[in-house]
This record gives sequence, C-alpha cells and structure tokens, in this order.
Amino acid sequence: MTEITAIADPYEIQFPRLDWTFHINPTAFTIFGMNIQWYGIIITFGLVLALLYVMPKMKRFGIDAEKALDAIIGGVVGGIVGARTYYVIFNWDSYKGDIMAIINTRNGGLAIYGGIIGSVAVGLIICKLRKIKFLPMLDITVLGFLIGQGIGRWGNFVNQEAFGSNTDSLFGMTGGEIQSTILADRASGLDYLQTVHPCFLYESVWCLLGFLLISLYSRKRKYDGQILLMYMTWYGAERFVVEGLRTDSLMIGSLRVSQILSAVICIISVMIQILMLIRVKKNPEKYVLYCNTEESKQILEQARKRRQGEDDDNIDYQPITDSDNNENIQEEEEYGTDN
Repeated sequence: MTEITAIADPYEIQFPRLDWTFHINPTAFTIFGMNIQWYGIIITFGLVLALLYVMPKMKRFGIDAEKALDAIIGGVVGGIVGARTYYVIFNWDSYKGDIMAIINTRNGGLAIYGGIIGSVAVGLIICKLRKIKFLPMLDITVLGFLIGQGIGRWGNFVNQEAFGSNTDSLFGMTGGEIQSTILADRASGLDYLQTVHPCFLYESVWCLLGFLLISLYSRKRKYDGQILLMYMTWYGAERFVVEGLRTDSLMIGSLRVSQILSAVICIISVMIQILMLIRVKKNPEKYVLYCNTEESKQILEQARKRRQGEDDDNIDYQPITDSDNNENIQEEEEYGTDN
C-alpha cells in the first residue's frame, strides 16, 4: 500500500500516485448568509445537461416534448424527495427528532436508488394523466439518468464521501476529510494513512460510458422498453461491484441494501431482455416501436401545428404518411435535436 502523511487541511484532496493535489471548499459561495454548496451546484448542472439532451430527443421516441416536460418536472421533484427519503430511512438514528436535518440536503445525503424510484413513480402518475406512453418515455429518460448520475457523482468528490476501502491502485485518493472520517470510525478497519478507492470516479466514468454506448444503440432499438432494460443491466452491474468497495453503504443488518438491489435489478433485466429478443425474433411485426405508430405520428403532427400557431379546430387529424413524418423530424432536428 502507498504510505501517505496526515493531512491537516480538511479541504485538501490528493491522488498521491498521480501527484495530484486539490484544495476545494465544499461551500462555493454565500448569499444572504446562506452557504451554497458545490454538491448542489454539481447535481443541478448534471440535471440541466440531462434536460438539454433529453428534450430535443423526445420526437425520436414518438413523444410530444411539451407534454413530457410536465412528467420531467414532476419526476425531478419526486426524485429529490425519493432520494432524500430513502437515505434518511436507512440512517434514521442520525435524523430522528430533527426535522431541519431531514430536509437539509445541501451537504449531501441523497441515495441514487431512492431518486430513481421517486422520479419514476411520480413520472408514471403524470404520464397517465397526460396520456404519455410510459415505456418510450422511460427509454429516453434513462439516458438522462446516466448523464445526471455521471456528473452528479462529482459532488461526492467535493464532499470527500462515498469512498471505498484501502487500495494501492493508481487512482487511490485521500484527503483531510477522508482521513477524519476514517479516524472517527475505527470500526471500519481502514487505515487513514493509506489511499482509498475513489468510488465516485468509478461510477461517474461507468455512467458516462454507458450513456455514450446506449445512446448510440438507441437508434437501433427493437422494442419499447429495451433502452430501459439496458440501463438497468448496465447500472446494476456496476453498482453491485462498486458498492462492495464502499465503506458507507446503507445497511439492513449485515446486508448492503444497494448491492442486493443492484444484483436483483441486473439479473431480472438480463432475463427479460433475453425473453424479449426471442419474442421479437419470432414475431417482429408485433413489436412495432411507438414512434412508428399512427398514433404517435398524429400526436407529433398536432404538436408541430400548435407550435406554428394553428388552432386545434383547424388541425387535420388524418393519418400521416411516413414521408410526412420524416420531413417533420428533419425540420425538428434543424432546431438542434442532435446535440
């Protein structure tokens, strides 16, 4: 193991074998006496990037972006509430009796799986109300998840949290706050004078790589829901491995909650994909992508005419031909659909 010296500055972060040193105060700035944390800024930045990617791509999945925006906004709120609720539940001893601590997320304390559950649950309700097809909506949304997760994990870097066990790897890291955390929890068995796994980095790279690969494949998807299943497999496999390295896992007894959940999600999604590929191969006509249906084409045509200022009473609801739909897609992409 790489031996390191004690770090007095809590804001200093080191990657000794790479000879990198950073000094980052988790508080970015202060407004009217309120500290604004880098954690929140980074999470917000990831969300904005996800939206900038997802919104112009809605048409490719047969979805009216204006209607989808309602589901996205609701999903964001549900995601934040779900992420915090999930984290607090599994750390209840630290929060019970302190309402302000429960709602204070500026210093971290958001659980990814809770966020996914919350955003999907609220998004499903709004999709039902707004008559949005759920599987195509999830297919494009999970690509946004990968962007948000890949960027958002750097909030853990700033806070010096979500690190793993001791390691001698090239990317092993340490920091003033990391060493203090280890010293405060002797039961972890970690040596504060050795580097630890930068779990945030592993997950960030994996999510961004997954976004690149899965987004490229999305044009060749065979059925609605396939991108969702690929995301579940991709993220579930990574989280299962990385969660085993972490020292701050949410636990039920001696079991790592996220690791168990990741294994279940990965295995089930792989099984469903195998089953679906067999079904699609046997009967491809049955699994038509929603974006290729007359219903989707009419919805997109109505949305296009609304944007051009035509009254609903003047909209022609006759079926739209493939050539018309392709022309509309080309017109939409002129506004920057392929960022």
